[in-house]
Amino acid sequence: MELLINGEIVHVPDHVRTVADLLVHFQLDQKIVIVEVNADIIEKPSYAEISLCHRDRIEIVHFVGGG
Repeated sequence: MELLINGEIVHVPDHVRTVADLLVHFQLDQKIVIVEVNADIIEKPSYAEISLCHRDRIEIVHFVGGG
């Protein structure tokens, strides 16, 4: 499947079907993130329920510590 993630076209494997799957694929499932799908912010409890479709627009913001 082809997704537009943070402004870049990314091809993901067929097993990536939900927001939760996408975060696992990019090893972000244990990090604090904000996910937007097609301009809608997704609440964390819904990550496993929100299905992704070919060409969806995804924005993922994760926080990095430092000083």
